[in-house]
Amino acid sequence: MTRVFRRYGVGARWYDVLSGETIVYGAGRRVGVGMLDLAPGDVVVDLGCGTGLNFPLLARAVGPEGLIVGVDRSADMLAQARRRAAGLPCGVVLVEADAAQLDVDAVRGAIVERTGRDRADALVTTYALSVMRDGAEEAWRRAAGLVRPGGALLVVDMQPPVGVWRVFSPPARLACAFGGADIRLRPWRFVRPIAERGSVRGAAVRGGHVVAVAARRA
Repeated sequence: MTRVFRRYGVGARWYDVLSGETIVYGAGRRVGVGMLDLAPGDVVVDLGCGTGLNFPLLARAVGPEGLIVGVDRSADMLAQARRRAAGLPCGVVLVEADAAQLDVDAVRGAIVERTGRDRADALVTTYALSVMRDGAEEAWRRAAGLVRPGGALLVVDMQPPVGVWRVFSPPARLACAFGGADIRLRPWRFVRPIAERGSVRGAAVRGGHVVAVAARRA
């Protein structure tokens, strides 16, 4: 796992260009964030935020009074996220931390300092849990403790393409192998056990390769 994160550090500057964001993965972010029903002033924790590709979408939803708390293990990724955050209208706090061993109290303290509130309104993770592999469920569970009851939850991740999109299976598997992601993990299944009954919603794009699941926290 350490070797995987070294790859993300070395490739941070080129990640946005090489990650397939424009053709494939940006669609999952847009669909997922649209399912959250965020409101102006909301506080959102972005777990495994990487270079901050979710930030513009989240910033438009939470507005100038809102706050994004980006958490990532890679300092190089966070450096890129910091540059992206500089032009956004909302507040952004970046936390360098291993999500699977996240100090929840430290993140909560940052939220309190900026907003006077001790809970976030939403937790978002996109294409990050599949990289965490065996530590993914623990990372999700820890971070979910930051979200108030009734707050929004979102997991966007990937699975093998189906239908006509199967043509992208070889490059998808190659990208997963390079990035250390487990394309068969299906981490959106972690949402339902902590969700309000009847609140779970899902969507799939790009031939089912990208899956977004959102819910309200119980």
